[in-house]
Amino acid sequence: MSNQQPNNPLHGVTLQQIVTALVEHYDWDGLARRIDIKCFKNAPSIKSSLTFLRKTPWAREKVEGLYLSTFNRHAPRRIV
Repeated sequence: MSNQQPNNPLHGVTLQQIVTALVEHYDWDGLARRIDIKCFKNAPSIKSSLTFLRKTPWAREKVEGLYLSTFNRHAPRRIV
């Protein structure tokens, strides 16, 4: 049984891919300015960020929203 999500723009994109793309695009400082969370400010790493984001739904939503608004022109802008 296929678990397709045609209306989900993040379908098939892992959280690691999202964080990596954002870091490559903005670098850690730029990412921390856009989303004010400690894991992007204090000794940031992909691993520590993934650990935090997997446990913190509100922060993950902000990261996913920034990813969509940065790399998908048709996505709604959901972040502050």
